[in-house]
Amino acid sequence: MSATPPRRIPGSGFGRKTYAVLVKEFIQLKRDRVSFAMIIMVPLVQLMLFGYAINTTPRDLPTAVLLQESSDLSRSILAALKNTRYFKITQLPHTEAEMDRLLASGQVLFAIEIPANFERAVRRGESPSMLVEADATDPVASGSALSALGEVVQTALAHDRDIPAVSAMPFQIRVHPRYNPAAVTQLNIVPGLVGTILTMTMLIFTALSVTREIERGTMENLLSMPISPVEIMLGKIIPYILVGFVQASMIIAIGVLLFGVPIVGSLALLAALSTLFIATNLSIGYTFSTIAQNQLQAMQMTIMFFLPNILLSGFLFPFAGMPRWAQWVGEALPLTHYLRITRAIMLKGSSMGDLRHDAIALSILMLVAMTIAVTRFRRTLD
Repeated sequence: MSATPPRRIPGSGFGRKTYAVLVKEFIQLKRDRVSFAMIIMVPLVQLMLFGYAINTTPRDLPTAVLLQESSDLSRSILAALKNTRYFKITQLPHTEAEMDRLLASGQVLFAIEIPANFERAVRRGESPSMLVEADATDPVASGSALSALGEVVQTALAHDRDIPAVSAMPFQIRVHPRYNPAAVTQLNIVPGLVGTILTMTMLIFTALSVTREIERGTMENLLSMPISPVEIMLGKIIPYILVGFVQASMIIAIGVLLFGVPIVGSLALLAALSTLFIATNLSIGYTFSTIAQNQLQAMQMTIMFFLPNILLSGFLFPFAGMPRWAQWVGEALPLTHYLRITRAIMLKGSSMGDLRHDAIALSILMLVAMTIAVTRFRRTLD
C-alpha cells in the first residue's frame, strides 16, 4: 500500500517556502497560549486603564477638618468644601498634632483648621483666617483642589445670609502647601523613579532565572542536588537583593546630589523598607519564572505585571483620582506602597509608625509570592 504523497503548495518555490514558514508560525503561536493571551490582554488592559482608571483631575480627596468651634458659618464652610467635589471629609482630629500625623502618614491629603471664635470675628469684620494645609508631594493631585478654594468663600456666604455685606472678604483662606511648597517636579518624580526602576530590573532578573536554567539544560544538575525548593529560591533571590540595594543607593544618591531631593526622614528606615520592596519584587519575578515555560513567556508576564504598576500606583497619575476598583487593584501592587514609603520618608520625614500599613502590605505580598513560587517550583523537567 503506497503512502499518501504530501500536499503540494501551489506557486513558485519562493512563495511555497514563505507560505510554509507562515503556517508554521501560526501553528506555533496557537500552541503558545501565553503569547496568544498577551496579544489579546495587553491592548485590553491598556484600554481599560487609560479609559476608566486614569483621571488627571481627582475628586473626593481625603480631608481632615479640625473644628475649634461649631457654628453656622463653620457648617456652611464644610458644606461649601463638599460642594466643590474635590474634598471628602474623612477625619475629624481633635488636636493639631493629630492633624499633622494624618498628613504625615498619608491618610489625608488636606488638613483644614477652623479656629475658635471664627464666626464672631467674621461678624465683627476682623477678617480671620482659615488654615488649609495640603500634602504637596504630588502637585497634580493637590493643584486642582487648591485652585477651587476660591469658590468656598462665596458659597459659604451664600448659605449664611446673617453675615453683613462688606467690600472686603469677610474671612481669608490661608493655604500652606507642605513637603513640596514650590511644586518642584523632581521632588515628586525622583522618589517614584527609585521604585519604578527597581520594579523593572528586579522582575526581569528573577523572571528569567528558572526558565534560563531549563533552556540551558543546567536545571537537571540543580535538581539532582540535595536541596529544597525554598533553598533554591533563596539562593537565587539573595544575590539580587544586594544588586537591587546598590541600584537603589545609586538612584537616591543621584537624586540628592543632582536634583536636590532631600531625605528628611531616617535613612536606615528607607534602606530597610527598600530591601523589603526589592525582596517582594524578586519573589514575584521568581513566581513568573516557575510558571513560564520559556524566557519569552517570562518576559511577557513581566511586561504584563509592570504595566499596571506604572499606571495604577500613583507614579504617573494621581492615585486618589482613580475609581474605587482601580484603587483596589493598585493596593495589590508593590510599587503603590513603595511610592508612599519613599515620598513619605524623603519628603515628610515619616516614621515607621506612619508607614506600618504599607510595610505590612509589602510583607504580605512577598509571602504570598514566595508561597506560590515554592508550590509551583517543578522538581522534575516534565
